[in-house]
Amino acid sequence: MNYQETLNYLYENFPIFQKEGKNALFAGLKNIELFCGYLDNPHQKFPSIHIAGTNGKGSSAHFIAAVLQAAGYKTGLHTSPHLKEFGERIRIDGQQINPDFIVDFVQKYRSLIEDIRPSFFELTVIMTFDYFAQENVDIAVIEVGLGGRLDSTNIIEPEACLITNISYDHESILGNTLEKIASEKAGIIKKHTPVIITEKQVKINTVFEQKAQNCEAPIFFAEDEFEAEKTDSGNLTIYKNQSVFLEKLTLGLKGDWQIKNALGIITLCDKLKKFQIAPEHLRQGLSNVTQLTGLRGRWQILQEKPKIICDTGHNEAGVKVIVEELKKLIFRKLHIVWGCVNDKDIRKILPLLPQYAYYYFCEPNIARKLAVTTLSEVATEFGLEGEIIPNVTEALQKAKQEAQEDDLIFIGGSTFVVSELELN
Repeated sequence: MNYQETLNYLYENFPIFQKEGKNALFAGLKNIELFCGYLDNPHQKFPSIHIAGTNGKGSSAHFIAAVLQAAGYKTGLHTSPHLKEFGERIRIDGQQINPDFIVDFVQKYRSLIEDIRPSFFELTVIMTFDYFAQENVDIAVIEVGLGGRLDSTNIIEPEACLITNISYDHESILGNTLEKIASEKAGIIKKHTPVIITEKQVKINTVFEQKAQNCEAPIFFAEDEFEAEKTDSGNLTIYKNQSVFLEKLTLGLKGDWQIKNALGIITLCDKLKKFQIAPEHLRQGLSNVTQLTGLRGRWQILQEKPKIICDTGHNEAGVKVIVEELKKLIFRKLHIVWGCVNDKDIRKILPLLPQYAYYYFCEPNIARKLAVTTLSEVATEFGLEGEIIPNVTEALQKAKQEAQEDDLIFIGGSTFVVSELELN
């Protein structure tokens, strides 16, 4: 098989979450432990950092990778899902995995793959570990796929763990309370391994503290370690013990919520005692994250006049943040292109969206899409006015036709909506 045929083989023959939802999840680590055993446990051949959370784990993973790259370390990065290309999931120093490696891996282990029958995600994780081991990375940043405790990535023994914001998402899988969701995320905490909690949340702090205590793991809440002050120029000053730690810091990702993520990242880097990370490496990495890692789709400005912004935020907490950021912008009229997948509770999400906007309701081109007619009907109940244009590209085109130069167009609702855009 050539590269495209290999990808088709993976997409068509193994359960993938974007098509099948929770039916694509194989709870537990049996498959990956078995497969990695046949490959001589590649995940044990490089140090790693493990990241879980509801919101912020993807951007935090890219930020950490960028900082490590700025410090001169050959850095692997595993994230999911991809926006445009499969190779986005597996990078070294910002470069996507060599397509030849993917073809050779599947060819070499095809009989084993078909014997074990892992999920699509399990296969990507196994491939990641083998690639990073063969390429001799200095360190790898591994983002959890979903949850933590039973996630395929949880086979690693990391140098440190980071857990970002906890919010409601995938409740049918992780539980319907913040405590249950946090408990699943806390499953990545390992014995004697530092864990950093990005954001204090009163209802769930004790979940992490208890798990850390059981594992004899040092636990650090980022806001207890560092403070951030935004200056009039928009830069950040970071304080440690009320003393200036880092001045004139700019973040390469827009949105004030990234300040909390930055404190978690800075705290984690401060606890990575085996790696030499100076304040200047933090400055370079946090400022140049998109250039260093290739990250796209996070509050990304696609065009000026009219300004067009997209963001992959798709759950209740993520949408709240998006709406707050929209309030800070100046525009004549707001146009929103919006689509969802069918496992989101839109009756919690749609009331958060602004009624003063005009909507172009669409649906992502995946099996898990929420029918645009359903989306539109429920949106109408909450006073959201708009029209149905199922195709994402056509919906954006219509918004651009209707918008004037001083208008704002926002595209979001799902990672898979953003993935259909032309992203530079």
